[in-house]
Amino acid sequence: MNRSNVHLLDLPDEILLMILKKLNNIDVLYSLLDVNNGRLNILAQENTFTNILKFPRRYTYSLIDRFCIDILPRIHHNVKCFIFHPFCMKRILLATDYPNLTELKIFHFKQGITLDYLTNVSSLRSSFQEQITNLTLINDDKDEMIHSLENYTTNVYSHILTFFKNLKELSITGPCPISMYPGLSLCYFPSTTFSSPTLTH
Repeated sequence: MNRSNVHLLDLPDEILLMILKKLNNIDVLYSLLDVNNGRLNILAQENTFTNILKFPRRYTYSLIDRFCIDILPRIHHNVKCFIFHPFCMKRILLATDYPNLTELKIFHFKQGITLDYLTNVSSLRSSFQEQITNLTLINDDKDEMIHSLENYTTNVYSHILTFFKNLKELSITGPCPISMYPGLSLCYFPSTTFSSPTLTH
């Protein structure tokens, strides 16, 4: 029986897209952008692969550097959501402008991130204060870092609500369903802290 001589690039775009959608978006962008094939370059930059970018923890600094220097500036106008860990957050957010970015999801979030990034506006683009409408934090603070609901509210939640001016949805959870951490309680905020007309969830 003769083997068919069909290659991947012989497939129509619709079939190629179906195959590529089975892969992580980051892997598609990293592997296909800049290969010596204009068709694959165009397919990799489809909204399907560039709207939501999830950076797994396994990515090294050199891979993040390539994204920040080469890939993100080329697809920046398509990016609507970043899902990442704190180790690469600042580098990615400062790599370029993201005019359509509205959502962030941060894994292994800790109090220190709030103090480092959200209390110092110059460390992040001020445009993020207005742009971000959906924020999800997967909390990873250890029990010893959480002294009381009032302190945690002051040190974390109040900075988030002060920094992000147009939040519509704020979700803060533990790394697993049974994790305990202080819930958001508005009664501990100074009266001038919380005045969002947009926060609905």
